[in-house]
Amino acid sequence: MGYADGLFDLTDRVVLITGGSRGLGREMAFAVARCGADVVIASRNMDNCVSTAREIEAQTGRSAMPYQVHVGRWDQLDGLVEATYGRFGKVDTLINNAGMSPLYDKLSDVTEKLFDAVINLNLKGPFRLSALIGERMVAAGRGSIINVSSTGSLRPNGGIIPYAAAKAGLNAMTEGLAQAFGPAVRVNTLMAGPFLTDVSKAWNLGEGGTNFGHLSLKRAGDPPEIVGAALFLASDASSFTTGSILRADGGIP
Repeated sequence: MGYADGLFDLTDRVVLITGGSRGLGREMAFAVARCGADVVIASRNMDNCVSTAREIEAQTGRSAMPYQVHVGRWDQLDGLVEATYGRFGKVDTLINNAGMSPLYDKLSDVTEKLFDAVINLNLKGPFRLSALIGERMVAAGRGSIINVSSTGSLRPNGGIIPYAAAKAGLNAMTEGLAQAFGPAVRVNTLMAGPFLTDVSKAWNLGEGGTNFGHLSLKRAGDPPEIVGAALFLASDASSFTTGSILRADGGIP
């Protein structure tokens, strides 16, 4: 095993990823499996979870467990945790990746139901899941929690206000959880900028999808470009990093 391989080695670790069947979550799921981890793929669409899990097992030889869950529904999260510990006996890394930002024409169109749904999925669910798993990690003496946030939490615009508020709360929660679960468990924010996933199909990208001139890199990210940051936070390479925000955003102004 080379130096870098050893630094990012996740052999026989267990990584639970919400929203793990598509987009950035899918990329991270394949990445941790390729580094030796078994994975739990959790999302609302069981067919997508099963398909992703089968692909991971076929391509990496690691175990992958699909699990259908709505992360925004508090009462469903205990079942996810129990199923994961029942199958693998532990969670070494939790990646709170599931999220959504519904479109709306104007602020008065935002219903209470929509607002609550955005808060529930992007903030309340990650809190509950972190509490359930983080306490078990503390008892086990180690662990890493990664909260996937958005640069919208730092640079919100009028079209994403509920989402931006939820992700800003997630940023704050990261620091609090790092204090609550330290020193055994590290908790960090992975803050993503614009990435060209299936979600980006709903964006107004302009001709050729090149309206990212405000970024230092002048482009959106390709999904595999999230992998380096995720592996850093999931592995012992980040052993002295907690309560932090790691930005993978192309350089927002």
